[in-house]
Amino acid sequence: MTYPEVAGPALSISAVERETGLSKDTLRIWERRYRFPEPIRDANGERVYSHEQVGKLRVLKRLIDRGHRPSKIIGRSFDELLALIEPMAETAAEVPAEHAQILELVRAHQVGDLRQALAAALLRQGLAAFLLETIGPLNRHIGEAWMRGQLEVFEEHLYTETLQRVLRNALGALPQRAAPPRVLLTTFPAELHALGLLMAEGMLALEGAACTSLGTQTPIRDIARAASSHGADVVALSFSLAYPVTQAIEGLAELRAQLDPTVEIWAGGANPGLVRRAVERVHAIPELAAVPAAVARWRESHSSA
Repeated sequence: MTYPEVAGPALSISAVERETGLSKDTLRIWERRYRFPEPIRDANGERVYSHEQVGKLRVLKRLIDRGHRPSKIIGRSFDELLALIEPMAETAAEVPAEHAQILELVRAHQVGDLRQALAAALLRQGLAAFLLETIGPLNRHIGEAWMRGQLEVFEEHLYTETLQRVLRNALGALPQRAAPPRVLLTTFPAELHALGLLMAEGMLALEGAACTSLGTQTPIRDIARAASSHGADVVALSFSLAYPVTQAIEGLAELRAQLDPTVEIWAGGANPGLVRRAVERVHAIPELAAVPAAVARWRESHSSA
């Protein structure tokens, strides 16, 4: 078995970040901790990565997104990683017709039709069901198609950007009935995944929470300053599976020390390490469906304030 090819010359670390969805910090941490990837240096002393390494990184990224821990799989051969994918491929064969249609629109680069299909599903289901019942499974199907080489990186990006536009339009159309808690949303530096943050904002907005999003990759000191400036009751952070757990834990502890004690921190996303390794005075919200209960708990605890 050969590695999947990545066309063109060896890739820079910035290109690998775009190609795989793994941040530069993650690539450096893995290189130091696991001795993979093993880049060479170009004439300017910059890291460059071979086609074979990028192919393996793509598969590692998808396996990690599905719950595998980097430490358990990163040393395995490419054939062994492919064997782990097989159960996922069987599941991927059972793609609902509506999802298959969206996949075809992505492959055909029909952006207008893709946007209309997503918007129609949103209108039919309502925002909550669309987020919980359609987008979560659809994201997995898109990711699996990319991992199997059925989608290019730019096609996955096309899907993500189109979906984000549809969600932003939906958020803009919601009634302006914002009430406490006032929630500041963002991610730590090197966390590039914006879609999860936007989905969390959608669930919070449906609960009537007042949301302010800083987008992705906000320095911790600036998060604390923004929370103070906006009078935030909650700082909500999103962590993908690929984000290093230790880095997340250390960042949360640092942020906790800089925030006013009355401001809660909610750590959401699919990263299981946030549940296994609790941080004092940080609430882990591992599932999007748990957001309404978190808002209700906050309101109940502040009802007499």
